[in-house]
Amino acid sequence: MTVDLNGIGNGQLNNQKTNADRSQASQKTAQPAVEQARTQTPAARGENVSLSKQAKELKQLDQKLESYPEVDDSRVEEIRAALADGSYKVDAEKLAQKMLEMDQSIFG
Repeated sequence: MTVDLNGIGNGQLNNQKTNADRSQASQKTAQPAVEQARTQTPAARGENVSLSKQAKELKQLDQKLESYPEVDDSRVEEIRAALADGSYKVDAEKLAQKMLEMDQSIFG
């Protein structure tokens, strides 16, 4: 890649090529590069991925969380039964405090 310090780069020059000329030229140069990329393995191209310790720990936590059910069915049944028989009580002060905490976390 070249940089013209006068403010005109290769992309800013007024070349009198037609679109057909450009597409033919790009196809000629792109085909060998694509073929070369297909035949090389990731190791041959110098590609390498390594995960940090934190990323590995996050992956382990994610796998552990996947083993837990998304919803605690027994707790849902307890609440459903308490609602049905009228024994479920709402602590208004606790509810209000949680709403205030949520508001502060969202709006600061």
